Amino acid sequence: MVGGFEVGAVPFNPDGWGTPDSSTTNLNLNLPLNVPFAPFSRSDKLGRIADWTRTNFNNQTRAKNPSDSVFDFSNDDSNPSSGGADDDSSFRLVDGKPPPKPRFGPKWRFQQQRQLPQRRDEEVEARKREAEKERAHRDRLYNMNRSNANNTRREAAVLKSSVDIQPEWNMLDQIPFSTFYKLSFSVPEPEDLLLCGALEFYDRSFDRTSPKNERRLERFKNRNFFKVTTTDDPVIRRLANEDKATVFATDTILSTLMCAPRSVYSWDIVVQRVGNKLFFDKRDGSQLDLLSVHETSQEPLPEAKDDINSAYSLGVEAAYINQNFSQQVLIRDGNKVAFDEPNPFANEGEEVASVTYRYRRWKLDNDMFLVARCETQSVVELNKQRSFLTLNALNEFDPKYSGLDWRQKLETQRGAVLATELKNNANKLAKWTAQALLASADMMKFGYVSRVHPRDHFNHVILAVAGYKPREFATQINLNTSNMWGIVKSIVDLCMKLNEGKYVLVKDPSKPQVRIYEVPVDAFENDYVEEPLPEDEQVQPPTEDAEGVEANAATNDGGGEGSGCSSLKGNGS
Repeated sequence: MVGGFEVGAVPFNPDGWGTPDSSTTNLNLNLPLNVPFAPFSRSDKLGRIADWTRTNFNNQTRAKNPSDSVFDFSNDDSNPSSGGADDDSSFRLVDGKPPPKPRFGPKWRFQQQRQLPQRRDEEVEARKREAEKERAHRDRLYNMNRSNANNTRREAAVLKSSVDIQPEWNMLDQIPFSTFYKLSFSVPEPEDLLLCGALEFYDRSFDRTSPKNERRLERFKNRNFFKVTTTDDPVIRRLANEDKATVFATDTILSTLMCAPRSVYSWDIVVQRVGNKLFFDKRDGSQLDLLSVHETSQEPLPEAKDDINSAYSLGVEAAYINQNFSQQVLIRDGNKVAFDEPNPFANEGEEVASVTYRYRRWKLDNDMFLVARCETQSVVELNKQRSFLTLNALNEFDPKYSGLDWRQKLETQRGAVLATELKNNANKLAKWTAQALLASADMMKFGYVSRVHPRDHFNHVILAVAGYKPREFATQINLNTSNMWGIVKSIVDLCMKLNEGKYVLVKDPSKPQVRIYEVPVDAFENDYVEEPLPEDEQVQPPTEDAEGVEANAATNDGGGEGSGCSSLKGNGS
């Protein structure tokens, strides 16, 4: 039988807690030997007194005194007195910093994929499959458009020439557009030599037009529009006989020269040196009679001539829209502002469009003056002062080419629409601004005209009308008047050095440069047939449009001797 466990005598401390002082008691304490005593405070962690369940003891300790090992807590983590070094080594601060952000990249992406669970959600998988299909569809369309764009641009460089260069023509010089950017020339204020025609007043109610209350574009088949070249103008002939100037031109020709560095399409201007005088003319059926559309855009237009969105078809459509828009926004009540002489190209009793011709003279040098015929389309009276207006229309043919739907954006983002037009039609807007500056117009009115349907090029609606001051708008589009006149002055000086004869300035269809050719005297006359495009490639618009535009631009043969004019017809001839 196992002997009983003797606790021994337990001393009593009458003065407080704990073991009594050895000085105050004479008890013979029979305490076990080699039991460590650990002083502690109230905040310290208390350890165990003895542990007989431990078996993983230190061999050296068991060998010395195996019976006392139950009281040895020197290597136990629970003992607060087991050594400060061990406590310090096991002590760790909590890191409060946020975890580092993942580095997005190929390596991180593949590492993260390994951490994804093996079983994925079916909805996430379905979304990923749909996104992959959509991306593949976009890539396929993008590659298809890029390949078509490259083919279109290659064909355009070969086919798009405004005039056929004949073998007998002699090229005298070619001028790159890079030489035009640094030119500068200042001219004094011009003087008006003569004002012809009559103007109707502008209807200011069109300024409140918006996509929500759009107006249908009307057709004016009974009003005649004239596109007369310089040498066919009877007034210019009279001024030349009176030696009023040395150089003669029209605002359309001058604006083409002034904005030449912005042009992309090919154009040509006929130059005639007669004695000491210089005449700048346009050919019958010239591209200058049409309006370019989407000329400076990066998105190519279809090259098929029977396509309603080809460059030629859009040019005819834009000219048709501009003619009708310039007459619809007027107050047609018979009240007109008449000037010195009537319209020099109209027969008596003939109904003509509202237009005034200002024959103005600029001083280019001490003995060199330039006379140009400038046009304004309307007049408005504010505070008993009359202001001259030019009227032009921007036309939307298909929103997918511009990327903006005018019916949605004109209400809230009209500035974005104008910025897109400045990008896609930089040359056309610069020419309109140059013509307004030449005529000293007080205001430019731009109409936003769109098709009723993208595939219907017969019917149009007016969505909005905006007005700008020419000088402020020129600054906005970075059109420098000194540079404009510097280009004109340099070309005039170059042509004045040529011998008497006929020459033609041709803008290269694929390079930013202009060439000067010497051509026969009878070139571009009635017996010298010259077409800018082959007949089988020209677009013949439907009869409805052809009749309307032909009536609007009738040919006038009764405006005086030699006053036959080049008119704009629906078939572009």
